[in-house]
Order: sequence, then C-alpha cells, then structure tokens
Amino acid sequence: MKKIVFLHIPKTAGQTVHSELSRIVGAETTSPVRVHTQAPSDGQFPAGYRLYSGHLDWDRLDDIGDNRFVFTILRDPFERIASFYFYLHHKSLALSESDLTLPENTGLSKIRHCSADDYFFGGTKDWQRFVLDHYDNFYCTYFATRKIRGAAELVTLSSSEILNQAYAGARVVDRIYGIENLNALEDDLHQLTGQKAALTSTRINAGPGSRHTKRWPSLLERFESDGNRQRLADFAALDVELIANLVKNGLMP
Repeated sequence: MKKIVFLHIPKTAGQTVHSELSRIVGAETTSPVRVHTQAPSDGQFPAGYRLYSGHLDWDRLDDIGDNRFVFTILRDPFERIASFYFYLHHKSLALSESDLTLPENTGLSKIRHCSADDYFFGGTKDWQRFVLDHYDNFYCTYFATRKIRGAAELVTLSSSEILNQAYAGARVVDRIYGIENLNALEDDLHQLTGQKAALTSTRINAGPGSRHTKRWPSLLERFESDGNRQRLADFAALDVELIANLVKNGLMP
C-alpha cells in the first residue's frame, strides 16, 4: 500500500485536502506532524503512518522509501501572497491587544498594527527573514530547498540558478495540481485509495470573502508606495516563471 505525502503550501486549499485524506486513510494512520516545527527527533516523516500531510520540510523524503505518492497544490502566486496576508490579518482581528503582545503572536501583531509597506519591507533582519521565507517566491524556495523556511539558502544564487534548482526539486514530486483543477486530484486519489475525496465541493479554513474574489488588487491598494507595490510583485515573478515551465513540460496540468 502506497504512502501518501501531501506537501501543503499555505493558502492552497490544503486544510480541505488534509481533512479528506485523513478521513479516507484513517486518523490512526495519519502522521501527527502537521508543521515542520513539530517534527520529533526522527524527523518530518515518523515511521508507522500511511499519510504525511502538512507544512513539511521534505529534504529527507527518502526516509519513507520509494512506495509513495507525493503531491502538492499551487495557485496563482499573486493570489497566494494576498490570500495569506488577508488570512493572517483576519486572524489578528480575533485577538485582544493583550494577546497580541505574546511572543507567539508577533506576526499577527505586525500585520494588525503596521501598514502594508512596513509589514512587508520594514522591521528587523529577523522580521525580514520571516517575510522572505513566507512570501518571496515561495514555490521556488520550497522546491529548490525542500524546506518551509529555506530562503536564506538561496541568497547567493542567481534567478536562473534558483529556477533550475526549483525545477529539479519539482520533478521529484509525483503530481503538482493547480487549485482550480482539484477534480484531477480527486480522480487520482480515487484510483489510489478506492475512495472518493470531496475536494471541489468542500472549503475548510478559507480566508474571508468568496473563493472567486481576487485579493491581489485589494492588497496593492493598501500600499502607499508604487515602489513597494513593484517590490511585492517581484515576490511572485520567479514563481510565475516556474509554473509556466512546469505547464510547458507537462509536470502540471
């Protein structure tokens, strides 16, 4: 029986997919590691499970062997950036000012109290590392380094080198789906497990607004500087090129 590995990129319908996968394979065979920072001493892929699903580092993917089905989901890079921003902003509004002072809520405090310009391009070096790790051409970084927070490993590489390394990493993944083509994932999971996953009709942990609402224009309106709007657009430029290459070479339907 093949093991299933879902490399969940934030704000790509991953909560819905995880919920359905866990229902199909059973909670008892679903790894408890959902976020890379939760990994125990034996790594992101502890032995004894059929499903590994979450925001995972996958530099040690071979630990689970070759009998596996590895997949991920991508969406329009601009929309992923904006959706992630508005999701976190909406989350911050549910917290009190005292809650926002807690160390674990630093990011939510930033997004609540800072302008978009300062949130993305101000702050300390540590804050900027957070921004680069989570927003700056995340697809390229994730495929190139196989880590959720791998941006620092790419700072000495040229754009073409990053793209080449990302493309090589993407080829390790069995299937890469577009968020608008989850019916293809439903079909593949049905063939793999014999059960039907309800992905196109289910929506879990979505941000505010309709799934068809374009959030990128709304995010750009929050900026005071045209220069910063362009800097933010650069956070998607390499990802756009990577997706075009994946589609062109048949790695993404």
